[in-house]
Amino acid sequence: MYPEIEPYNQEFLKVSDIHTIYFEECGNPNGKPALFIHGGPGGGIQPSYRQYFNPDKYRVILVDQRGCGKSTPFAELKENTTQDLIEDFEKIRKKLNIDKWMVFGGSWGSTLGLAYAQAYPEVVTELVLRGIFLGREKELSWLYQHGASMVFPDMWEKYIEPIPVEQRKDFISAYYSILTGDDEELKQKAAIAWSVWEASTSKLFVDKKSIDRYGEDKFSLAFARIECHYFKNKLFIEEAQLLKEADKIKDIPGVIVQGRYDMVCPAVSAWDLHKVWPIAELNIVADAGHSISEPGILEALVRATDKFAD
Repeated sequence: MYPEIEPYNQEFLKVSDIHTIYFEECGNPNGKPALFIHGGPGGGIQPSYRQYFNPDKYRVILVDQRGCGKSTPFAELKENTTQDLIEDFEKIRKKLNIDKWMVFGGSWGSTLGLAYAQAYPEVVTELVLRGIFLGREKELSWLYQHGASMVFPDMWEKYIEPIPVEQRKDFISAYYSILTGDDEELKQKAAIAWSVWEASTSKLFVDKKSIDRYGEDKFSLAFARIECHYFKNKLFIEEAQLLKEADKIKDIPGVIVQGRYDMVCPAVSAWDLHKVWPIAELNIVADAGHSISEPGILEALVRATDKFAD
């Protein structure tokens, strides 16, 4: 991981009548352009995300997607779809006069990175993806209905607590009703429970610091509302669309970094992607879960960006 670095450019871009998004640039203004796509949806960017790239060789563009981070309005769901976010990246690319760029993303960032590359393959030089999430029904069900609960039964109890017993056959729909409802106190309680559940399952060893951050009122509200909005709407893509359209990226070099014990986005999705995108190098990290900050995953991601730096 490279040393901490401050952005040399920070901007807000009005992308619709409703939304204004924040983006920043760091590294070398004359370096190789790279787009960092954060997770969630609704996760926002963090200063540490700048450190996965050699600052002498890369010009890194980091974007707070609609409704989260410094983008406004906060936690807004209107005009907030996968297709909207893809077009936002294009607006930024053109505004910055970037011809082509590398795309880097993990978890939901891998989903959006794949969708963006399949929509605009001609502007993507390489893909570096981590903790693959393809948005399929079985992936959503694994984390939010039945699957990861078998491994984290103690954490699961806290996740299901805000939902009445009679509504527990479909947790995503039940949470969506609360998170888009009018009861502000219940909404905040549900947002924290939703967000803390994901944080609790994201590392090989449960990390209290991560859980505390995900449990903060403001962060959890955007994270839970936007995630649930996307998941309720099946990420605004067709089932298995990202696999079916993999031929569009067949000539784009890539690296897939996947934790063997990823409980948020199980390794089967990385394997399925690799089978339809064989040009990409698959790196399964033996002693890691889901998080970008897991030591083995961090090292593999930096190796990948170093590989594509020249």
